[in-house]
Amino acid sequence: MKKWYDEEYEFCVEVTGFLHGDHTERYCRNGEEIGDRYICTYGCPVNQDGYGICSKTMMMLYPLMESVRSGGDLENLGGEGKYTKTIVCPDGCVIFRLTARPLGNENFHKGHFYDAPDQAST
Repeated sequence: MKKWYDEEYEFCVEVTGFLHGDHTERYCRNGEEIGDRYICTYGCPVNQDGYGICSKTMMMLYPLMESVRSGGDLENLGGEGKYTKTIVCPDGCVIFRLTARPLGNENFHKGHFYDAPDQAST
């Protein structure tokens, strides 16, 4: 992979609790534990051991991340702050807190970093 664009935000997804019980064995297929943290900018979040976040949870996180990238405020979507929102995984097992951190880089689209493929060639 050759990452060429410095993203605008870093995202942290932290496991803050479980909806039922105090462990995830035979409950959460990904084996989440309270305190687990996943970090990313644009790609999918991975933890300190290189394991990725649950794909079902990522389906919920992606629209929230895109809303932040486009200037949105997570409070408008029920978040605790502009850059923070708590969600429960689609299976109703694990509670996650998404936190975005601005990095001070230019927006991908407003900065014209995307070059569309040449539509004229046949």
